[in-house]
Amino acid sequence: LIGHSEGGIITPMVAVRSPDVAFIVLMAGTGVPGDRIIEAQIARLLKIAGAEQARIDSTIESRRRVCAVVRQETDPNALKRKVRAVIEDSVSKLDETERKAIGYSETYVEMQTAAVASKWFRFFITHDPTTVLRKVQCPVLAINGELDMQVPAQENLPAIEQALRQAGNTRVTIKELAGLNHLFQTAQTGSVDEYARIEETMSPRALEAIADWIETQVR
Repeated sequence: LIGHSEGGIITPMVAVRSPDVAFIVLMAGTGVPGDRIIEAQIARLLKIAGAEQARIDSTIESRRRVCAVVRQETDPNALKRKVRAVIEDSVSKLDETERKAIGYSETYVEMQTAAVASKWFRFFITHDPTTVLRKVQCPVLAINGELDMQVPAQENLPAIEQALRQAGNTRVTIKELAGLNHLFQTAQTGSVDEYARIEETMSPRALEAIADWIETQVR
């Protein structure tokens, strides 16, 4: 099984439940809880957009307010209304460059509101992926791009490796791929607004890293 980003959360779950899974590949998978992932995303994306630390801290605090609403509010309509209000308040404090960095638009607000009001988001911000990784016994390849601003390699790869090693799993390969973003494209900054401008679908280096590792597993 190969899972990318949120798929990298699900793939270990399946591997733990099914003995039929021979090996798994985590592409930009997470090693820390979702609320920490989100805060790291905000900090990195706004930093490369030139935002001052005070602005970054303010935006992170707004996101914490969103997460608090999601944890506490059980009525779906009230949840969406409260979340939208927090998101709009947060975005109103950003300048044009910072809004561009996070991909802001009316559609962005609608998508964000719908996403954080979902059952998946509530699970995502509270789930600690290491609780599952510590049970994975099959071979694992975990790769991240050096310029991944959504699931930072420097924070997540070590956490993934540590959890797998704690499980007694010795068949673990960890790779950080230089110059690649969250989508494993060759990038300049890793910013979300670069994604659509990059013609490359996926770097051949990422494909080769996966293919070579799989070949080793089945040889």
